[in-house]
Amino acid sequence: MFDFYLSYKWLHWRRPIDVSLPVLPEGIDRFLVPTPGGNIEILYAKPKAPRSSSEASHLSPIFFVHGGMGGAWVWLEYMSYLSARGIPCFAISLRGHGASWQPSFLRMVYATSKRMLADDLLAGIRWAQEREGGNEVVLVGHSSGGGLSQFVLSNQEVRVKGLALVAAVPGSGSTRVYMNWWFLDPWFTLRMVLHGWHPNSPLSHPALTRRVFFSEKQSDAYVERFQKLICPYESFIWALGMGRPFANPQKLLAQISSTRNTTGQGVLVLCGGADKIMTLPVMETLAGFYRKAYSSLESQKKSDANEHVVEPIPGDGGQDTAGHGVRLCVVPGAGHHLQNDVQWEAGAHKLFEFYEQL
Repeated sequence: MFDFYLSYKWLHWRRPIDVSLPVLPEGIDRFLVPTPGGNIEILYAKPKAPRSSSEASHLSPIFFVHGGMGGAWVWLEYMSYLSARGIPCFAISLRGHGASWQPSFLRMVYATSKRMLADDLLAGIRWAQEREGGNEVVLVGHSSGGGLSQFVLSNQEVRVKGLALVAAVPGSGSTRVYMNWWFLDPWFTLRMVLHGWHPNSPLSHPALTRRVFFSEKQSDAYVERFQKLICPYESFIWALGMGRPFANPQKLLAQISSTRNTTGQGVLVLCGGADKIMTLPVMETLAGFYRKAYSSLESQKKSDANEHVVEPIPGDGGQDTAGHGVRLCVVPGAGHHLQNDVQWEAGAHKLFEFYEQL
């Protein structure tokens, strides 16, 4: 069948004996942080560029959260780029991902909720904040990890300096995103049936992973290396738990300190121009979701910032805008995994500019 790609080579039903992990670049270290469930992996990139001692003591670290099928390793390029510019960076692997503790197949797939994964995230953020002298983090979440970031902030469980949503699941619900995936892959349901409803079925071949995650410019060799690092099985409950609205935008914005203290933007929505599931219209809706909430807070005098218009801002591709507390930035030509696509450096630069204006 044309483009069916029915393969079982990349599917696993048992805990892996040996977890595939990339070689860490120089300057990035791995820590295993104890939690009630088990150890979770956190990667740390020490700042390489010098900053004044007074500035460094108040510097907000960046804390990265991966999406479905990923791990802390998806952020290695961004971590190297930003730490070279003097910013301390952390990246977490939630349970079942990367070098973190691995639940059994049934426990991970059918009994691991976004609440459980949120507890991992909170434990990681608190560990990083304590290590950095209590400084609030700038939280950066990709895809379902961006959804998880919105979830914990909306529940007002942690305060952050800023929030970057990278091709993130919208807090208003992800039904449209999954519809985009089904339209992109006409064999989606049949393949799932033949795979016994394995959660990794939609990414069970490098060709499928390329189609959903990357632009055509990414090399076959890179996609195959990426495929080997994907977690052995993913939580259905995590994904299904974000199908309907799960974030309160006003409560979320109240947890971002820069939203109230500056005239800049406290939220960044960063997306790939060639993303086929988190498409530009989906990301524009996400930005509008928080811009509307910001305007509501402003009208109630709960925000000290004073932005009344959305205006274009300089940026690669000429599609970037800022206003009402939110930046919307597009990485031209990049796919869903824009932090790993060939255009990754353009996205890292836009994240750096957002960080600097907080």
